[in-house]
Amino acid sequence: MGHGRKTRRVLERGGAGLAQPLNETLGRWPGVRITPMFGRWGYFVGDDLFACFPVREKDHDLWVRLTREDQAQALADGRNRLHRRFGRRGWIETDVESPDDVSRALRWLRRAYQAVSRRHGTERDGGHEARPPSPRGGSGHPGEPGAPLGNMPTPS
Repeated sequence: MGHGRKTRRVLERGGAGLAQPLNETLGRWPGVRITPMFGRWGYFVGDDLFACFPVREKDHDLWVRLTREDQAQALADGRNRLHRRFGRRGWIETDVESPDDVSRALRWLRRAYQAVSRRHGTERDGGHEARPPSPRGGSGHPGEPGAPLGNMPTPS
Protein backbone atom coordinates (compact mmCIF):
# COMPACT_ATOMS: atom_id res chain seq x y z
CA MET A 1 0.00 0.00 0.00
CA GLY A 2 1.12 3.52 -0.74
CA HIS A 3 1.32 6.33 1.72
CA GLY A 4 -1.51 8.28 0.10
CA ARG A 5 -1.47 11.88 -0.94
CA LYS A 6 -0.14 14.56 1.29
CA THR A 7 -2.63 17.12 2.47
CA ARG A 8 -2.48 20.18 0.27
CA ARG A 9 -1.16 23.22 2.11
CA VAL A 10 -4.22 25.27 1.14
CA LEU A 11 -6.42 22.74 2.94
CA GLU A 12 -4.22 22.81 6.03
CA ARG A 13 -4.41 26.63 6.15
CA GLY A 14 -8.20 26.61 5.93
CA GLY A 15 -8.33 28.04 2.46
CA ALA A 16 -6.65 30.63 0.32
CA GLY A 17 -7.81 33.85 -1.22
CA LEU A 18 -11.40 34.79 -0.43
CA ALA A 19 -12.18 31.25 0.78
CA GLN A 20 -10.12 31.90 3.88
CA PRO A 21 -12.26 34.72 5.35
CA LEU A 22 -15.41 32.78 4.44
CA ASN A 23 -14.09 29.67 6.18
CA GLU A 24 -12.94 31.62 9.23
CA THR A 25 -16.30 33.36 9.58
CA LEU A 26 -18.52 30.33 8.96
CA GLY A 27 -16.27 28.18 11.13
CA ARG A 28 -17.28 30.32 14.13
CA TRP A 29 -21.01 29.72 13.60
CA PRO A 30 -22.50 27.09 15.96
CA GLY A 31 -22.88 23.65 14.42
CA VAL A 32 -21.13 24.47 11.11
CA ARG A 33 -18.75 21.87 9.73
CA ILE A 34 -16.48 22.80 6.82
CA THR A 35 -14.96 20.08 4.69
CA PRO A 36 -13.35 19.95 1.24
CA MET A 37 -15.37 17.99 -1.29
CA PHE A 38 -14.96 17.69 -5.05
CA GLY A 39 -12.79 20.81 -5.32
CA ARG A 40 -15.09 22.94 -3.19
CA TRP A 41 -15.38 23.81 0.49
CA GLY A 42 -18.64 22.31 1.72
CA TYR A 43 -20.48 24.12 4.52
CA PHE A 44 -22.70 21.78 6.54
CA VAL A 45 -25.00 21.74 9.54
CA GLY A 46 -25.34 18.09 10.43
CA ASP A 47 -25.49 16.24 7.13
CA ASP A 48 -27.15 19.14 5.28
CA LEU A 49 -25.02 21.06 2.83
CA PHE A 50 -26.10 24.72 2.80
CA ALA A 51 -23.31 26.30 0.72
CA CYS A 52 -20.04 25.60 -1.06
CA PHE A 53 -17.17 27.65 -2.44
CA PRO A 54 -14.23 26.66 -4.67
CA VAL A 55 -10.96 25.56 -3.11
CA ARG A 56 -8.98 27.02 -6.04
CA GLU A 57 -8.28 30.76 -5.79
CA LYS A 58 -9.00 31.40 -9.45
CA ASP A 59 -12.61 30.16 -9.12
CA HIS A 60 -15.12 32.42 -7.41
CA ASP A 61 -18.69 31.06 -7.70
CA LEU A 62 -20.34 30.63 -4.30
CA TRP A 63 -23.33 28.29 -4.24
CA VAL A 64 -25.95 28.86 -1.53
CA ARG A 65 -29.10 26.85 -0.75
CA LEU A 66 -31.95 29.11 0.32
CA THR A 67 -35.62 28.82 1.14
CA ARG A 68 -37.92 29.60 -1.80
CA GLU A 69 -38.69 33.04 -0.34
CA ASP A 70 -35.04 33.90 0.21
CA GLN A 71 -34.13 32.56 -3.22
CA ALA A 72 -36.67 34.90 -4.83
CA GLN A 73 -35.22 37.86 -2.90
CA ALA A 74 -31.67 36.89 -3.84
CA LEU A 75 -32.56 36.58 -7.53
CA ALA A 76 -34.11 40.05 -7.46
CA ASP A 77 -30.56 41.31 -6.87
CA GLY A 78 -28.90 41.17 -10.28
CA ARG A 79 -25.61 39.99 -8.74
CA ASN A 80 -27.08 36.56 -7.96
CA ARG A 81 -28.30 33.97 -10.42
CA LEU A 82 -30.20 30.69 -10.37
CA HIS A 83 -27.87 27.74 -9.92
CA ARG A 84 -27.33 26.07 -13.30
CA ARG A 85 -28.39 22.58 -12.11
CA PHE A 86 -30.00 22.90 -8.68
CA GLY A 87 -32.01 26.09 -8.98
CA ARG A 88 -35.29 24.22 -8.48
CA ARG A 89 -33.98 23.04 -5.11
CA GLY A 90 -33.40 26.59 -3.84
CA TRP A 91 -29.76 27.01 -4.88
CA ILE A 92 -28.31 30.27 -6.18
CA GLU A 93 -24.86 31.22 -7.45
CA THR A 94 -23.08 34.46 -6.73
CA ASP A 95 -19.58 35.58 -7.64
CA VAL A 96 -17.22 36.40 -4.78
CA GLU A 97 -14.29 38.30 -6.24
CA SER A 98 -13.54 40.97 -3.62
CA PRO A 99 -13.86 41.58 0.15
CA ASP A 100 -17.02 43.61 -0.58
CA ASP A 101 -18.47 40.52 -2.28
CA VAL A 102 -17.64 38.44 0.82
CA SER A 103 -19.61 40.84 2.99
CA ARG A 104 -22.58 40.73 0.59
CA ALA A 105 -22.43 36.92 0.37
CA LEU A 106 -22.56 36.61 4.15
CA ARG A 107 -26.12 37.97 4.06
CA TRP A 108 -27.27 34.97 2.04
CA LEU A 109 -25.05 32.55 3.92
CA ARG A 110 -26.66 33.67 7.20
CA ARG A 111 -30.11 32.99 5.79
CA ALA A 112 -29.09 29.58 4.46
CA TYR A 113 -27.48 28.72 7.80
CA GLN A 114 -30.56 29.75 9.75
CA ALA A 115 -32.88 27.72 7.51
CA VAL A 116 -30.82 24.55 7.85
CA SER A 117 -30.32 25.15 11.58
CA ARG A 118 -34.08 25.32 12.08
CA ARG A 119 -34.44 21.95 10.37
CA HIS A 120 -31.85 20.49 12.74
CA GLY A 121 -33.16 22.23 15.83
CA THR A 122 -29.74 23.78 16.42
CA GLU A 123 -30.83 27.39 16.04
CA ARG A 124 -31.88 27.66 19.67
CA ASP A 125 -29.31 27.63 22.43
CA GLY A 126 -30.47 27.89 26.03
CA GLY A 127 -33.86 29.25 24.99
CA HIS A 128 -32.37 32.11 23.00
CA GLU A 129 -32.13 32.23 19.26
CA ALA A 130 -28.54 31.52 18.28
CA ARG A 131 -27.52 33.64 15.31
CA PRO A 132 -24.25 33.34 13.52
CA PRO A 133 -21.90 35.97 14.85
CA SER A 134 -21.52 39.03 12.70
CA PRO A 135 -18.05 39.45 11.22
CA ARG A 136 -17.97 42.90 12.81
CA GLY A 137 -19.17 41.73 16.21
CA GLY A 138 -22.79 42.90 15.72
CA SER A 139 -25.97 40.94 16.11
CA GLY A 140 -25.44 38.72 13.07
CA HIS A 141 -28.94 39.64 11.90
CA PRO A 142 -29.51 38.42 8.33
CA GLY A 143 -30.76 41.88 7.38
CA GLU A 144 -27.30 43.41 7.78
CA PRO A 145 -26.17 43.49 4.18
CA GLY A 146 -22.62 44.52 3.49
CA ALA A 147 -21.33 44.09 7.03
CA PRO A 148 -17.56 44.66 6.92
CA LEU A 149 -15.35 41.72 7.72
CA GLY A 150 -13.55 43.49 10.53
CA ASN A 151 -10.17 42.33 11.74
CA MET A 152 -9.56 39.01 10.03
CA PRO A 153 -6.27 37.28 10.78
CA THR A 154 -3.85 37.30 7.90
CA PRO A 155 -2.37 34.02 6.65
CA SER A 156 1.15 33.32 7.79
